[in-house]
Amino acid sequence: MTWLPAPKDLNLLPDEVHIWRFRLGGTESELEHLALTLSSDELTRANRFYFPEHRQRFIAGRGILRRILGSYLGIDPEQVKFDYEARGKPVLAEGLQHSGLLFNLSHSQNLALCAVNYTRQIGVDLECIRPMSDVEALAQRFFLAKEYDLMRSLPDDQKQKVFFRYWTCKEAYLKATGDGLAQLEQIEIALTPTEPARLQTSPAWSLIELVPDYNYLAALAVAGCGWELKCWQY
Repeated sequence: MTWLPAPKDLNLLPDEVHIWRFRLGGTESELEHLALTLSSDELTRANRFYFPEHRQRFIAGRGILRRILGSYLGIDPEQVKFDYEARGKPVLAEGLQHSGLLFNLSHSQNLALCAVNYTRQIGVDLECIRPMSDVEALAQRFFLAKEYDLMRSLPDDQKQKVFFRYWTCKEAYLKATGDGLAQLEQIEIALTPTEPARLQTSPAWSLIELVPDYNYLAALAVAGCGWELKCWQY
């Protein structure tokens, strides 16, 4: 994938989906500047983290998200307001929803992805590929029988990657629809080690797998078809 620096005259067309890649870090002064744009409830959440790196990642994630959304809305980052759905998914507050801008954020370790578009339900999930001793047990619990059988049939050196491919695809779709992990085993994904994933559950949706960085996998789910993807590096 090619991640390009965003142009100064950033423009999101109705038939486009933009996805942003950014790091969850920065110097102390950069993080302090980002923290100034956060709301009081976000600062409260940040201060609840026990480990400093987790607090820093939260501040960077929310601060950069505000900058990205503010650039589309034509407002300062601190003016971006959020409401939260029943499962905690952030959405633009009522006063900003007239823009039609929809977004979804995912992060893993020190990397984050933010997907943005107009009017289409959208979800993105990002995972760092990491060793998991119980990967087959998790697949048996959360995947359909045919998905579990395919993964179990693979050589050990392929199982981890295929597990995370299934997981990110299912999670991206569930994040777009607003459903929780309880629905994970009901989402059917067709894939093989050499073929891209397809969302069998809802053919009217688009599903794209992404490789945003070394040792990371991601998936993007978007309602409908016929849109163009642009990838930006923050």
